[in-house]
Amino acid sequence: MIRVATVPYAHPYLDAVLPTDVERVGPPPPPTDPWAPSPWLDPAYLTAHADEVDVVHLHFGFDHMTPDEVLAWTEAVRRSQVALVVTVHDLRNPHHSTRERHDRHLAALLGAAEVVLTLTEGAADEVAERFSRSCIVVPHPGLVTPLPDVGREPRLVGVHLKSLRTNLLDPLDVVRAAASGAVSGGGRLRVDVHDDVDLDARVPGLREGAEAGEYELQVHPRFDDRELTAYLQTLAVSVLPHRFGTHSGWLEACRDVGTRVVAPTCGHYADQWDDVVLYGNDEVRGLDAGSLTAAVLVAVTRPWPPRADPAWRAEQRTQLRRVHDHVYGRVAADRARA
Repeated sequence: MIRVATVPYAHPYLDAVLPTDVERVGPPPPPTDPWAPSPWLDPAYLTAHADEVDVVHLHFGFDHMTPDEVLAWTEAVRRSQVALVVTVHDLRNPHHSTRERHDRHLAALLGAAEVVLTLTEGAADEVAERFSRSCIVVPHPGLVTPLPDVGREPRLVGVHLKSLRTNLLDPLDVVRAAASGAVSGGGRLRVDVHDDVDLDARVPGLREGAEAGEYELQVHPRFDDRELTAYLQTLAVSVLPHRFGTHSGWLEACRDVGTRVVAPTCGHYADQWDDVVLYGNDEVRGLDAGSLTAAVLVAVTRPWPPRADPAWRAEQRTQLRRVHDHVYGRVAADRARA
C-alpha cells in the first residue's frame, strides 16, 4: 500500500480525491488548531520521517513559510528521496496583497515536483506559460449535498464579504453595483459579513445603505457546513467579490445546489462551470462596476441552472481518485527505481 502524506492532513477536497487504497500518513493537526502548519513542511521532520512515507502531496497550507524556507524544504525533499506531488489550487494567493511571495513559492515547488496537477485547463495553460511545467487537469469535485427542506427565494442575490480578506474588492463598490443589478432584475440583494469584523471602521457607509433600504445586511458568526449549504440554496445568485484569485470551492458548492454564480474575469472561475456569468475585473484595471451590474441583471433573470447531478458527481469523484491513484503509483515506483 502506498503511503501518502497530504498537506494539509485533512480537508473536504482532499477527502474527496484521496484514493481509498492508499495509507494516509499523519500526524493529524491538534483538535484545538485544525489549521496548524503540517510537520511535514519542517525539513528536519521530513528528513527524520522520510522512511515512513512514499509520497508527499502538497495542496495548500504553506502560507506561513518564506520563499527561502520553501526552497530549503524542496531541497530536503530531494535529499530524502520522497516523491513530491503538487496540486496548484491558487496561482494568485487570495491572502497575499502582492503576487511576488506566492510566485516564488510556486517556482520552488513546481521545480521540485514529480507531477503537477491543477483544476482547470486555463490554469494549466498559465502554469505552462509561467513555470514551464505541464499539468494534469483534475476538475474540482462536488462537496455539498443539497438540503431537502430548504427552498430558494426567486431573484435573491447574495454577496458574502466573509471577514474582508485581502482579495476582496472595495465592498461598497461591489455592493452598490450588485444591488443595482438585483433591483433592475426585480430582485433584492442580501449582504453577509462575519461578526469578527469591525464593520464601521473597515467599511464605513455599509450599514447606512442597509438602513436606507438599498439592500439587506446580515452580520453573524461563520456558518457551519449545514448553514452554508442552506444559505447558498436560498440564493438565486451568488456574487464572488474577488479582486484576484484562481479557483473557487464556493463556486462548486453553488453548482451542487443549483445557485448561479457571478464571478470576476480574473482567475479561471469560468473554466470551472460554463454557467458562470462574468463581470469585468482584474488586479491592474480594477472593477468595471457597470459590467457587474449588467452581469447580476443577466444572472437573476435567467432560468435557474439545474443542480449538479449526484450520479455525475459520484462518477467524477471516482475518476479523480483513479487519477490520484495512478499518479501516486507512478511516482512511488519511479522513486523506488532511482
